[in-house]
Amino acid sequence: MPIGRLHHLIVDCPDPTVEARFWSAVLGDPITYADEDFAVVSASTSASGLAFQRAPDLTRPTWPEPAVPQQMHLDVMVDDQAAAGEAVLALGARRLPGEHVYADPAGHPFCLIRRPTWAPPVN
Repeated sequence: MPIGRLHHLIVDCPDPTVEARFWSAVLGDPITYADEDFAVVSASTSASGLAFQRAPDLTRPTWPEPAVPQQMHLDVMVDDQAAAGEAVLALGARRLPGEHVYADPAGHPFCLIRRPTWAPPVN
């Protein structure tokens, strides 16, 4: 029997609004809550999702160098890794070393993974 259920993955960042806009566009989910210090991206106001909280002194991860750990990362399933890569770059991501590895606007690494066969198409 589980003890609990995931509510949100909380991500520290210098600007919650910038992060929420980026991940909303990448995942296709709306921003369901936002104030100056906190923002949520989820399918609805009653669904779990990603939350971003203001951390003005955040030190960006230095992945793949271990000096500052990646702190968290997301695997985002996509139908076409090349097309998705171009789309996230247009939204403000930057490429990192490795195959299909990027950083969001606050520097958090994420990977664009080929959709597993068990998952329905993304688009």
